[in-house]
Amino acid sequence: MQAGEGGTTRSPAAEGGAPAGLKAEEYAGLRSTIEAHHRYDVGRGQCSSILAQRIRAPAATVWSVVRRFDCPQIYKHFIRSCALKDGSDGGGELRPGCLREVSVITGLPASTSTERLDLIDDGRRVLGFTIVGGEHRLRNYRSVTTVDELPAGGGGEPRTVVLESYVVDVPEGNTVDDTKLFADTIVRLNLQKLASVTEAAARSEK
Repeated sequence: MQAGEGGTTRSPAAEGGAPAGLKAEEYAGLRSTIEAHHRYDVGRGQCSSILAQRIRAPAATVWSVVRRFDCPQIYKHFIRSCALKDGSDGGGELRPGCLREVSVITGLPASTSTERLDLIDDGRRVLGFTIVGGEHRLRNYRSVTTVDELPAGGGGEPRTVVLESYVVDVPEGNTVDDTKLFADTIVRLNLQKLASVTEAAARSEK
């Protein structure tokens, strides 16, 4: 499918299908979260996706990592360094409008990324950001990540589901499928590392 076909569409999060990897009962329990935070109006020349990751750790542990807008390299691959821009930390408090400068490791079609914190809600465990500048191929990239705790599994093991969705422009000369493959791969690798980091942290807390 070429970018720009079909005009404005609904995002995958609004199509009614469960993100890959979620069971039907899990999806049913997360519908309100998806409806509230993972819907996008996808315009001509854009694409969108939503990915899910199960994690065997308490939601509070997972959220403590996800909320670190100032230090995404804790779980995000391909980031060499990150620094909040002067005056963006609100005296040490992360709040909407904060800007971070991300330096990307060599070998990717990117070098820097300027990103704005759009939403951080510790009560609902929701974080959203937009890429607003830099040298990269993800133009007008907006993302939302939510952290939800599911009923404990067998033996009382904590279970958490992280949903991450995005909408982004399709670069000229690229297809929707190419762009989604690139972005989905990065998001999926990050979510897998998030699971590894937080499950290890949960084990150490026992």
